[in-house]
Amino acid sequence: MTKQRIGFIGVGLMGHGMAKNILEKGFPLTIMGNRNRAPVDDLVGRGAREVKSPREVAENSDILFICVTDSPTVEKIIRDADGVKAGAHKGLVVVDCSTANPVSTEALAAELASLGVDFADAPLGGTPAQAEVGQLTAMVGADPAVFKRIEPAISAWAGKVVHLGPVGIGHKMKLLNNFLSMGYAAIYAEALAIGQKVGVSIEVFDSVVRGSRMDCGFYQTFMGYALEGNRDSHKFALTNGAKDLRYVDAMANAAQVSNPISSAAKNLFAQAVGAGKGQDYVPMLADFVAEQNGFKRKTKG
Repeated sequence: MTKQRIGFIGVGLMGHGMAKNILEKGFPLTIMGNRNRAPVDDLVGRGAREVKSPREVAENSDILFICVTDSPTVEKIIRDADGVKAGAHKGLVVVDCSTANPVSTEALAAELASLGVDFADAPLGGTPAQAEVGQLTAMVGADPAVFKRIEPAISAWAGKVVHLGPVGIGHKMKLLNNFLSMGYAAIYAEALAIGQKVGVSIEVFDSVVRGSRMDCGFYQTFMGYALEGNRDSHKFALTNGAKDLRYVDAMANAAQVSNPISSAAKNLFAQAVGAGKGQDYVPMLADFVAEQNGFKRKTKG
């Protein structure tokens, strides 16, 4: 059986591992280059074909994955003069793996449908390390027939693929998931600051939480930096967390739901970004909260 032609735009921190696994599963792959040449050159060395524009990726793909920072970037990739729509052909499926605004997702799906192009959202759960070994989680919003068609390609890079329902629901669930994780980060950072001030060391704090009902994978990667000093334990920038929480806020507002907790987390992340910490990773929020309270956070030992 002939493998479907795959296109990939956004071969960065998460996308490189995803694209690498697509190649390793035998799919022909077309990618679009960017300023960071290392992942592009690696994928070309593994057999990917590089082109210069989203239009060319679309022209050479049956399924086109997009994995970028935010909805405005997705919209530009699709709508620009040399964008995906310019190279669209009937039967193409565009799969957005970004963490995006569901309102934008649903609008893009309607636009592309008029061209005979299907749209699906498949945001990610997991880390760049999991992307490299093909063990991400995909939360998919798609028509059932479209899901059946794209599932083999998604399974090339995901260890868990869940079809949640129609287009847009994947991004809605992803925002709720990221509200939980960024909310945890805000709570952990504040708890560690309070603890240090009242004489509870980070070692004592961790000895109680680790292995308890309050432990989880996110706690462990957060403490990989906060406790152990591994700057790469959770490579997700504060600026991305702030963006995700803004999208949560917009989703809640559109649904006319009060959201005091996610708003508080959003404001803390916005403070950190405004203070020039946007490119710091999420666990470094613990340093920022300590600094805002006038002291330097103590680490292990």
